[in-house]
Amino acid sequence: MNASLILWPVMAQIFLTLILFFLLAARKASAMKAGLLDRQQAALNNKAWPDDVVKVSNNIANQAEVPILFYVLTLMLFGLDAVNAISLTLAWVFVVCRYAHSYIHTHSNFVPLRLRFFLLSAVMVIGLFVCALLALMNQGIAS
Repeated sequence: MNASLILWPVMAQIFLTLILFFLLAARKASAMKAGLLDRQQAALNNKAWPDDVVKVSNNIANQAEVPILFYVLTLMLFGLDAVNAISLTLAWVFVVCRYAHSYIHTHSNFVPLRLRFFLLSAVMVIGLFVCALLALMNQGIAS
């Protein structure tokens, strides 16, 4: 299998993060235009912003948590030339779950549903970890 295929879900995850930054900017601009905040407090305290801004800001912070493991593991698989149908499927399911998680988090923020997508994405990362571990072990045996 072409190892570079694993880079497409990586790009999709990066694109999600970029979308969130644009959404945050739009929501902050809207809140400022509506006069919904004390700018001095907002400069020091994220919680001074309206809830719809805080939701996006918190979700952006989430993009620096489990997705970091996703990036490392997918790049390991790419570097080891160990991408296969299983790892590629795990990567795409991870990304789809992260898009769903982000949508829920930045809109309704219905935690039980958001948690399900978070847990499923975490399971995909565990699967990618196993794939990377097996690839490393196979390379050690082959050497």
